[in-house]
Amino acid sequence: MVTDASDLDLIRAHVAGDRDAFTELFHRHRDRLWAVALRTLGDREEAADALQDALLSAHRAAARFRGDSAVTTWLHRIVVNACLDRIRRRQAHPTVPLPDGSRTDADGRPTGVEPAAPVRDHDTALVVRQALAALPVEQRAALVLVDVQGYPVAEVARILGVAEGTVKSRCARGRARLATLLGHLRTGSDEVAPASGVPEATAGNRRPPQDVRSGSGRSRHGTVEEET
Repeated sequence: MVTDASDLDLIRAHVAGDRDAFTELFHRHRDRLWAVALRTLGDREEAADALQDALLSAHRAAARFRGDSAVTTWLHRIVVNACLDRIRRRQAHPTVPLPDGSRTDADGRPTGVEPAAPVRDHDTALVVRQALAALPVEQRAALVLVDVQGYPVAEVARILGVAEGTVKSRCARGRARLATLLGHLRTGSDEVAPASGVPEATAGNRRPPQDVRSGSGRSRHGTVEEET
């Protein structure tokens, strides 16, 4: 295996039967794919499972790759869609937390003290991750790719399979929601302050001149309809 082969060469070699080609392709891009999965799902175990699902899908679907986009765009699209699938399944079948208090057996007799709920973590990064997880899935995916990972809007549009204007709209709505959810971080209060702005723009995502504001930093179903 020639390690300086292009991504497209690796895909073609994989389809032709080279057992090492896809492994090389994965090693080349795993860090960014993992970062996208982790930040989209907010849970390491879920992200690892989603990434594994995505790579299996990519491995099997490589022969159908037509080269209409960059290999990295194709890989990111599969990863983001695997993440969104997991989010939607989780929302359709939410887990119910065990109540605090005393544990009981099948007859209702106490068997010991239920572990106390963890103390609220005021770490800013955790608060931001929780706020991001509260966004609608389409807005979250767009913000992760544009503001966290720093991809250009045009590239994100290709990854998500939507128009550039849709990406900008989702980012603007997501930033507005985050500004409301994270307003207390600006004021230093536990109360959520009204949204008076959004986080500073990164160098890779400068604030457009009108209504689309930038955020704090620098994807199996095809397109996702824009929310209303």
